[in-house]
Amino acid sequence: MTRLGARLTALGLGFVILIGVTGSVPAQRTAPPGGAYRQVSELAGLPDFVRGLGRLYVEPDRFPKGPYLGYDRQGQLVNTVYMVPVKDFQGHQRFEAPEPVRDLAVDHVDMLYDAGHPGFPEPHYDVILWFIPKTQASALR
Repeated sequence: MTRLGARLTALGLGFVILIGVTGSVPAQRTAPPGGAYRQVSELAGLPDFVRGLGRLYVEPDRFPKGPYLGYDRQGQLVNTVYMVPVKDFQGHQRFEAPEPVRDLAVDHVDMLYDAGHPGFPEPHYDVILWFIPKTQASALR
C-alpha cells in the first residue's frame, strides 16, 4: 500500500471514529433541511439530484468543502458528504469534520477521488458517510 493509500484509509477510519466522539448538531432527517442550508444546484452548476449522492444541501458559508446533507428522492437523509482537496492531503493538513451526524448510525464510509466539477474545480476526495446500506446507496439514481 502506498503512503497516500495508507493515509486515505486512516482518514476514512478517522471519520468513523469521529462520529462517536465529537459534538454534533441533530441531523435534519427530511428535505429540505431548513435553516441556512441551500440546495447545491442553486450554488453551483450541478443538477438538483446528483447521481450516486442524492439531492445535496449545504450551508453557503461552508461551500465548497461541506458538510453536505444528501437526501434520496423521497426526501430522507441518506448521507453526509465532505470534500477534501488533494492539496490538503499532500500538505499533511489536519482535517476536522465539522458537525458530524451523531444521532444516526453510519452504515459505511466511501472515499472517492474527483478531478473537479462545477462549484469545486480543484482535485479533491469526496468522503461520504452513509446512513443506508450499500445496496440502497448504489441504487441512488
